[in-house]
Amino acid sequence: MKTSLYFSFLVFICSMSFAQFDTNYDENKVPDFILPDPVTTFDGEKITTDTDWIEKRRPELFEFFENKVYGKVPGNLDSVSFRILEENENALDGKAKRKQVEVTLLKGKKSVRFVILIYLPKKSSSVPVFLGYNFFGNHTITTDPNVLISGAWAMNSSDLGIDEHQLTEKSRGLRAHRWAIDKIIEEGFGLATIYNGEIDPDKNDMTDGIHELFYKEGQETPQKNEWGSLSAWALGYSKALDYLEEDTDVDARRVIVFGHSRLGKTALWAGATDTRFAAVISNNSGCGGAALSKRRFGETINIINTSFPHWFCRNFKNYNNNEEALPIDQHQLLALIAPRPLYVASAQEDQWADPKGEFLSAYYASKVYGLFGKKGISEVKMPEIHQPIHNTLAYHIRAGKHDVTDYDWEQYIKWTREVLKINP
Repeated sequence: MKTSLYFSFLVFICSMSFAQFDTNYDENKVPDFILPDPVTTFDGEKITTDTDWIEKRRPELFEFFENKVYGKVPGNLDSVSFRILEENENALDGKAKRKQVEVTLLKGKKSVRFVILIYLPKKSSSVPVFLGYNFFGNHTITTDPNVLISGAWAMNSSDLGIDEHQLTEKSRGLRAHRWAIDKIIEEGFGLATIYNGEIDPDKNDMTDGIHELFYKEGQETPQKNEWGSLSAWALGYSKALDYLEEDTDVDARRVIVFGHSRLGKTALWAGATDTRFAAVISNNSGCGGAALSKRRFGETINIINTSFPHWFCRNFKNYNNNEEALPIDQHQLLALIAPRPLYVASAQEDQWADPKGEFLSAYYASKVYGLFGKKGISEVKMPEIHQPIHNTLAYHIRAGKHDVTDYDWEQYIKWTREVLKINP
C-alpha cells in the first residue's frame, strides 16, 4: 500500500522539525512545568462541586480557549437549510440505507454548502450515529460508486489521484480502511461523514470557505481572537448535528463526534462548544488536541503554528516557544466536555502526537469528571499496549502509527455501547 499523503507530509514535517525546530523525543528532556489545576479558578478559588464547575470554572476556561486558542465564531448565520440530494434503501450490498444531504449555510448574500454522507442500518430506526470529517472527500471512505465526488479544493496527491486540487474518481475508496463501515453498520450504528474542505479548505488562505461569510467589506483575515480552521470545522460539526436532529432515522440524542489527527483536535473543540454531542472521540489528536502543550514533546505550539498558521486563532501564536506563560493546558479542554463520555486514543509509534502527553491529559481531566461522580483515569501510569480503559473518560494506546484502525473502531463501538447504554 502506498504511503498516504498525510503520513508523507507528517514525515516531511517531522524531518524538517529536527533541523528547524529541534524537536524533542526524549522524556529526560521534557522541561519542568507547573500544570494548572482544572478545579482551581484563575482567582485561586477551589472548585468542589459540579455546580460550581458549571457556573464558575467552566465559563472562564471556555472563554480562554475560545479567545486565545481556537478563536470565536464572529456572529451567527442567517439560516441553515437542508436538501436530500440522493438516498437509497439498498446500499452496501443491501446492508444499509444511504443518504447524501446538502447543508447550506447562509449569511447575507453569501453561502457555503457541504454534503453529509450517511449510512444507516437498513432495518433500524432512531439509530445512534458516529459523526466525523474525512480529509479527501466522502467518496474516499468507501468503494460505493454512488457516493458523490466533491468539487471543493483539495490538496494535491499523486497517491490519491488528486491533481490541480480537484478530487476525482481515482481516489474512490482509498481511505476506506479508516472507517470500518461494515462493522459500524453490523453493530447497529450509523455513520455520517463530511469532507472538511467543503467548509474550509485546509490551507493558509482565510479568504475562502466559511470565514468569508462573516467579513466586513475589505476584510481578508479574522480578528486575532476569531476562528481559525479548527473552529470553523467545529461549527460545521454542529450544523451537521442540526440536520441529524431532523432526521427521524437518527437518534440525535446519541450522536458521537469523532475525529482523527487535526480533525481529532476539531472533535474535542466541537464537543466543548456544543453540548448536544452525546460523546466525543479523539484519535491521535496530538498538539492542540489532547496532548499537554507544556511537555514540549514532539509537535509543539511553535511548530504547529508555523506549519499550519490557519488552524488556530492568531492570539495562540503568543505562546510560540512560550508554553510556560499559558494559564491553561489541554487537560482543561478535555474537562470542558465533562460529564459527557470522552475517549482519547494514541498510537505507540506516533511520537509526534506525544502519546504520553495525551494520556496524562486524560488523567488530569479525570478530576473534573469526578465532580460529577463519573469515573476517569485513576492511575498516572500509562496502560500497556492494547489494554484499554473503558470508563466515562476512556483511553487506549495501540501498536502502530498515526492512523485509524479496525482495533480503534472495535474499542469505540464497545465503549459507546457501554457508556450510552445502547443495547445490541
